[in-house]
Amino acid sequence: MVTAAPPAPAPAVLPDARLRHLGPNWYAAVMGTAVVGSAGVALPGHGAVRSGVLAGVWVLSLLALTALLAARAVHWTRHRDQARAHLLDPGTAPFYGCLSMGLLAVGGGALTAGQPLIGTRTAVALDTVLFTAGTAVGLVAAVAVPYLMGVRHRVEPARATPVWLLPLVAPMVSAALGPLLVPHLPPGQPRETLLLACFAMFGLSLFATLVMLPLVFARVIGPDPLPLALTPTLFLVLGPLGQSTTAVGKIADAAPGVVPAPYDRGLDVLSVLYGVPVMGFALLWLALSVAHVVRARRRGMGFAMTWWAFTFPVGTCVTGAAVLDRHTGLAFYDALAVCLYAVLVTAWLAAATGTVRGLLSGELLAAPRPAPGVLRPATGRTTSGAVR
Repeated sequence: MVTAAPPAPAPAVLPDARLRHLGPNWYAAVMGTAVVGSAGVALPGHGAVRSGVLAGVWVLSLLALTALLAARAVHWTRHRDQARAHLLDPGTAPFYGCLSMGLLAVGGGALTAGQPLIGTRTAVALDTVLFTAGTAVGLVAAVAVPYLMGVRHRVEPARATPVWLLPLVAPMVSAALGPLLVPHLPPGQPRETLLLACFAMFGLSLFATLVMLPLVFARVIGPDPLPLALTPTLFLVLGPLGQSTTAVGKIADAAPGVVPAPYDRGLDVLSVLYGVPVMGFALLWLALSVAHVVRARRRGMGFAMTWWAFTFPVGTCVTGAAVLDRHTGLAFYDALAVCLYAVLVTAWLAAATGTVRGLLSGELLAAPRPAPGVLRPATGRTTSGAVR
C-alpha cells in the first residue's frame, strides 16, 4: 500500500518580511522630527524649559534614525530585489535624498537642540560623522538620481512632481548646517575651506533647483494635476527656498575672521539681498500649496507618508525667517518665524499621529498601491504615484 507523501510545510514568514516595502521615503519622518528641535532653537528667546523639550525631540529623531538605518540595512540584505526596484522607480529613487537630509538634520540638531543634553564635545563628534556621511550621500544622490531618471527611468517632463527636488536639495542642507562646524575646526585654511565648500554646495543646489522648478510649476498649472495623495508634496518646494535663505545667512554669520575682508561683509549683505525676496516667494508658494491641500482634502485626500512634506520644508522657512530677523532686526521676521513654527508643530503632530496609527494597523508597511490617475510608464516599471 502506497501512502501519499505528507504535504510540504508552509514556508515560515520571515520576521523581516514586513520590511520588504520599507522605502527611503521613511527618512522624511526623521527629517521632520529633527527640524522641530533645531527650528525651535533658532527662535529668539527660547527658555530653559523649552530647551529640555527640544532636546527630547532631537533624541527622538536620533532614535528614529538609528532604527531606520538598521531596518533599511535589513531591507538591502534580505530584499535586494525590492531595493533595486526602488532605484528604478522614478517616484521612489528621489527619496534617497532624504537619507542624506536625515543624517544631516540629526547631526545639525546635535549641535543645536541636543548640545545642552550631550555636551559640546559629543555633539561635535556626532555632527562630524553625520555631516560627513550625509554630505557624501547627498552629493552622490544629486548626480546619480538625475542620471537614473535620464537613462533608466525615461520619465516625461509632463509627469514632474515636487519629489524630483529631493536629491537636489540635499547639498543645500549641507550648506546650511556645515557652518555650525566651522568654529570647531583649526583656524586658517580648514575653516575657510569648509565655509567656501558650503557656499559651493549652496550654488550647486540653487542652480539645480532653478532648472527643476519650472517643470514642477508647469505640472501644478497644467491639465494633469497631481494625484490627491501627492498634493502635500507641493510643500517640498519650500525646502530649497527656506534652506537656501538659512544657508546664506549661516555662511555670513560664520564668515568674519574666516574669509578675508571685504568678502565677509559681502556675504552679510548677500544674506539680506537674497533672503528677503526668496522668503517672499516662499510665502507665495506656501499660500498656493495650502489652497491645493485644502482642495485635495475636500476631495477625499487621506493620510499618507507624503504628509511628512508638511514638516521639514516649513522648518527650513522657520530658520530662514529667524536668520532674516537676526540680519535685519525687523520684528516682522520674528513674528513670521514664530507663526511658521506653530504651523510646523501642528504639522508634525498630524504626520506623527497618522504614522503611528498606520504602523499599528500595518497599512504603512503593506505593499504600495498606485495612486488614482497616475499612468504606468511605458517601461512597465512601478508607477511614480505609488503611495501608502
